[in-house]
Amino acid sequence: MENFIQFLQVERRYSPRTVALYKEAVNEYYAFLEEEDTPPEALTSRNLRNYIARSLDRGLSERTVNLRLSALSTWAQWLLRQGLIASNPVRKVPRPKQEKRLPVFYTEKSIDNYFDESRRKMEENPEDFALLRNRMMMLVLYATGMRRAELCSLKISDFDRGRQLFRVLGKGDKLREIPVPALICQEISLYLEKMGEAYPDNPHGKFFLTDKGAPLYLAFVDNLVKHELSGLEGFSGKKSPHVLRHSLATHLLNRGADLTSIKEILGHSSLAATQVYTHNTFEQLKKTYLTAHPRAKNGGKHGN
Repeated sequence: MENFIQFLQVERRYSPRTVALYKEAVNEYYAFLEEEDTPPEALTSRNLRNYIARSLDRGLSERTVNLRLSALSTWAQWLLRQGLIASNPVRKVPRPKQEKRLPVFYTEKSIDNYFDESRRKMEENPEDFALLRNRMMMLVLYATGMRRAELCSLKISDFDRGRQLFRVLGKGDKLREIPVPALICQEISLYLEKMGEAYPDNPHGKFFLTDKGAPLYLAFVDNLVKHELSGLEGFSGKKSPHVLRHSLATHLLNRGADLTSIKEILGHSSLAATQVYTHNTFEQLKKTYLTAHPRAKNGGKHGN
């Protein structure tokens, strides 16, 4: 297991969270074998099918089971490379079918309302740096589509004011550049000036700090997004940094951006991961339909 973890970290360059999830998935499978009084070397298609059935019976979602099977497949592939098994049995096991869900996203109107409201609060309390920081965190998340972990690791030096972009180190240590609109660059410059006054001691040069001046952590970002969006019209569903990321991708697509560009901005490794955003809002679909449909125009050959 230690060698496998090293393989995930060094060769695959998986994040600590992904490595932990893979380790947990493998351990869960062998715990199941122990419960069934099955030899631990029995990584077989039959045992895997039993494991899937038991997991679903215990209430695990199809998505969770499939994620665990992906981890087990990587484990089996590694064992195969070591010459410890003859084939990868996970590949022979049918995956549970899971419902395809469209990404949840906020409307452009809702996003605009939030930023209007946050600006109003700042104007009423100009000395409250936390209000400025909270607004800037939301603005960077939405304007760039950054992941939580990318936001937490962001440094002041990652912002290039001259070229108007952020340099972001994403999954697999892949560096990408995300352009930033000029007006947002102006807000960022103001924020950095105020931050230097509020937190003169910032030894690691972090772009964002907590209320106590410590580096950000994932739960802090989650809680801040929930706090900022709670009670506002248009945000009755899930409130998370990832939904802001979904929202940016959806809005870019609806405004004519191509999938390849969106893929580069989001830092996806393949276009398939970006194609989930090819859905449209109902209003966008309705607008396209009424514009293009031959019988939706006045004076059509066949009447109204």
